[in-house]
Amino acid sequence: MTDVLEMNSGMQSKSTSTARMRVLSGIQPTGRFHWGNYFGAIRQYIELQDAGDAYYFIADLHALTTVRDPERLRGFVRDAAIDLVALGLDPERATLFVQSDVPEVAELTWLLMTVAPMGLLERCHAYKDKKARGLTADAGLFTYPVLMAADILAYDADVVPVGEDQVQHIEVCRDLAGTFNHLYGDDIFRLPKPRLVDGAAKVPGTDGQKMSKSYENTIEVFENLPAQKKKIMRITTDSRSMEEPKDPQQDHLYQLFSLVGSEKEVVEMGELYRRGGFGYGEVKKAVVAAAKEAFATARERRCELESNPSKVDEILAVGAERARMVAGNVLERAREACGLRGSSTRGRKQ
Repeated sequence: MTDVLEMNSGMQSKSTSTARMRVLSGIQPTGRFHWGNYFGAIRQYIELQDAGDAYYFIADLHALTTVRDPERLRGFVRDAAIDLVALGLDPERATLFVQSDVPEVAELTWLLMTVAPMGLLERCHAYKDKKARGLTADAGLFTYPVLMAADILAYDADVVPVGEDQVQHIEVCRDLAGTFNHLYGDDIFRLPKPRLVDGAAKVPGTDGQKMSKSYENTIEVFENLPAQKKKIMRITTDSRSMEEPKDPQQDHLYQLFSLVGSEKEVVEMGELYRRGGFGYGEVKKAVVAAAKEAFATARERRCELESNPSKVDEILAVGAERARMVAGNVLERAREACGLRGSSTRGRKQ
């Protein structure tokens, strides 16, 4: 397996012709992936694995703010790893690991907490929104942006692909890194840049709202086919007559079909909408068939991985080792800069 870390060890604050952009993304394991997760974000994250050194982690520490059942969490983490590889993440081209397998991030979080202003964290929308709704917000949620910053800074990330709702967290990360650099030295942390993910909010659910677990309107990527078909056939549609021409772009059933159908099929379906004279049941059956075809290869890969748990364990172990090498070097820089004794247990191996 090619070790991608060799190309980008240490800080490298001055770019060179051989340095490659490092891309980082984390995914919370809070349930099975649905079409909104995949088409809105995961597919685009995976496409970036050829853009440079790609690091993907399963954010189990973040998930602890909402998932309090240990067996469910372990299952979600394993399912996330299997699903990501089945969907196209290639361990030969990218580094996949579990967040908690890199303990250096926890220590780095504390170092960043010492320079994190309370006011900055109080303005973060996740905490602010929960408090506004009268819900109990624990310290984990309050300091969530600091852990996220440590996740990013630990791997010298250049680019972090995010949806619009996550841009604030990248800004917080840059603020904390900038403050730490100002206090202890300009070349400690690399300041990452966000890359907005196209279409992060454009995947409709079965009821026409944005697809979300909280709305109970999701279609899971690897849902068993009979259950998936049943869910699609029950998608809510409007009451217009079959004969009436319709604007396909205004119909969530067409939007779902456009995600899974081939380019030719999508064009033909659009023409059918504009002509009129069809039933929504016809479109629903087309969505079922197209979805089955679109994810057929991924389903096969998933079955293979599920039957070979040692392979999944190996992928995550190798990924964690690579990630710890990078995070160890970053933590070493930060510890030395702020005057802590000794050194981190990893790093300096690249």
